[in-house]
Amino acid sequence: MTDNTPQFEEIDSVIIRFAGDSGDGMQLTGTQFTDASAAYGNDISTFPDFPAEIRAPAGTLAGVSGFQVNLSSQDIRTPGDAPQVLVAMNPAALAANLGDLEQGGIIIVNTDNFTKNNLKKAHYENNPLEDDSLRGFVVHQVPLTTLNRKALENIPGLSSKEVDRCQNFFALGVTFWIYDRPLETTRAWIQQKFGKNPAIAEANLRALEAGYYFGETTEAFQTRFRIRRARLKPGTYRKITGNEAAALGLVTAAQKAGKPLFFGGYPITPASDILHHLAGMKHFDVRTFQAEDEIAAMGSVIGAAFGGTLAVTATSGPGIALKSEAMNLGLVLELPMIIVNVQRGGPSTGMPTKVEQSDLLQVMFGRNGESPLPVIAPLSPGDCFDMAIEAARFAVRAMTPVVLLMDGYLANSAEPWSIPDPDTIAEIEITHPQVVEGETFLPYRRDVVTLGRPWAIPGTPGLEHRLGGLSKAPETGNVSYSPDHHWAMINDRKEKVERLQDIIPEQQVYGPKSGPMLVVTWGSTYGAARSAVEKAEAAGLKVAHTHLRYLNPFPANLENLLSRYKTILMPELNMGQLALLLRGTFGISNVVSFPKVQGRPFTIGEIYRKIHDLTARAN
Repeated sequence: MTDNTPQFEEIDSVIIRFAGDSGDGMQLTGTQFTDASAAYGNDISTFPDFPAEIRAPAGTLAGVSGFQVNLSSQDIRTPGDAPQVLVAMNPAALAANLGDLEQGGIIIVNTDNFTKNNLKKAHYENNPLEDDSLRGFVVHQVPLTTLNRKALENIPGLSSKEVDRCQNFFALGVTFWIYDRPLETTRAWIQQKFGKNPAIAEANLRALEAGYYFGETTEAFQTRFRIRRARLKPGTYRKITGNEAAALGLVTAAQKAGKPLFFGGYPITPASDILHHLAGMKHFDVRTFQAEDEIAAMGSVIGAAFGGTLAVTATSGPGIALKSEAMNLGLVLELPMIIVNVQRGGPSTGMPTKVEQSDLLQVMFGRNGESPLPVIAPLSPGDCFDMAIEAARFAVRAMTPVVLLMDGYLANSAEPWSIPDPDTIAEIEITHPQVVEGETFLPYRRDVVTLGRPWAIPGTPGLEHRLGGLSKAPETGNVSYSPDHHWAMINDRKEKVERLQDIIPEQQVYGPKSGPMLVVTWGSTYGAARSAVEKAEAAGLKVAHTHLRYLNPFPANLENLLSRYKTILMPELNMGQLALLLRGTFGISNVVSFPKVQGRPFTIGEIYRKIHDLTARAN
C-alpha cells in the first residue's frame, strides 16, 4: 500500500493573500487566519485591501477585496512584497491578483464560481483552469461552494444565502490545515460572535471544520507546512491595528493626565475605527460624540478643550480641509487638543480605501496666516499607541492643537504588540491656574520654559477671561490690532512649537554614522525601508537609514545628521513633500526624492533596487 499521508515541510515564513468579492468575507477570513497565527506565536504583518464601494458589482475586478498576511518565525516589518499563496474565490479575484503572485506560488481556487458569466465579468475569454495560463503555479481546484453546501445540510432555519455566506470559513479551514494552524482561536470567536444565534454559529463552525478535514481526507494536498514560533521579546502580546493602538493610546493619555477623554468626530474612511473603538470604552471616562459633519466635530473638540478635558478628533484629508478653519481657531485660542489624520489617497474624495502620505504639507501649512502646529507620525501599528500619548504630552505642554499623522496602511494593518506595563508610562502633568488674591488673571501670560499659556477652567471665580479668533494683545488676550502685539503673538506661537525640541529625543541612525547614502523615511514607509537597507547592507552596500517620527519641529540634531551623507534618498507615498521641507528648512541640495502614488505601500524590493541603482551610478 502507498502511504498518502501528507508530509510536513518546515518553513520560516509564508505570505498568503485571500481574495474574493467584497461580500465574500475575505477581510474576516484574513483576520481570523492572522489571529490564529498570532495566538500560535508567529510574528505577523497584514495588509487589508478592499474597494471603496460598500458593495461593488459582484464578480467584477472593481469589486475584489483582498487581505494579505505575512507570518514568520523571524522578525518581520511588512506584509511581504508578493504573496506566495493566493486563495481566489472567483475568476475576478484570480485575475486581479495573479500578477502579484510569486512564480511557482500556490493557488487555491473555488471552481464552482468559474462559470461562463463570472469569467466574462473578469474579462477572461477562456477558463484559465482549463488552458496553460496558470503554468508555473501549483493550482488546487476545490469545488468549495458545493462542498460547503454539503457540509451544512440539515441545519434547520438556514437560507441558501446564509449557507453560502459560510464558504469563507470553509476556505479558512482548508488553509488552516495546510499551514497547521490551530482551530481554537476561531472556534472561540465564532461562539462569542454568533452565540445568540445557534444556527449561524453551528454553520460557521461546521464550515470551518469541514474545510479543515477536507484537507485531511483529500489527496490533493501532498504537503503541509509548519512555521515555527517567533522568538519575540518576553512579554504579553496581542494583535493590534494602528487604529486600535491609537484609540488605546488616547485613553491611556487621558488616564495619565487625570482627565476625561472627549472624542468628537464624523465617520470617514479610514479613520472611523478610532471612533468605533473609543465608543466601547465609557468605563474609562471616555465620551464620544458623532457629529453631523466635520466642522461640527471640530467645534465640539474646541468646546471640550475649553471645558478642561483631553479633546480629540480623527479624520482624513478631506475632513482636515473642512476642519482647517476651526483648527486655526484652536491654535489662536491656544487650547490643547489632538487632531488625528489617517491619510488616504487624494485629491478630493480620491481613493478612500487606499494609502498615501500626501497630507503632510496640508497639516503643516493648510491654514490661513502664520499657524504652526506640532506634527508627529507613528512608524508602525503598535507605535500609534506611543505617539498618541506623545501627542497628548505635546498638546498640554505647548497649549496647542497637535496633529497625529497616520495613514490607511498603518490604521488597518496589524502586528503583534507587546502590551506595556502601565506603571512604566510617565504621568502627564497638568496644572490649572488658581486665583491669587490681589492679582489680575492674565490668560496669555506664558510659562517661562514652554511658552504655553495657563489652562483656566471656565466657571472658576476670579479666572474669567475672553477668548476668540481676533488678533490679541500679549498676556491680557484683549483684542488688539497693534502691529507690535500681532508680531509678538505670532512669534510666541512659533517659538512654543520650536521649544518642543527640548523634549524630542535625538534622531538616531541605523548603519554607518556617515557615508555615501542615507535613506530618510517617515510614517508607514519605515518597515519596507529598514528591511531594504538591511538587505543592501548584507549585499555589501554602504547605506544607512533614519526614520523621522517628529516632523514639526524636527529633532534638534537632524541638520547635523543629514550633513554627514553624500546622498539622501527619500521614499515617500507622495510626490516628495518631506523632501521639499528638508530642502527648504536646511538648504540642502543632495536630496533624491523617490515618490510613489499608486494607492499601495512601498515594497522592500522597490527601495532596495533604488538604493542599488543610485549606488551603481555613484560608482
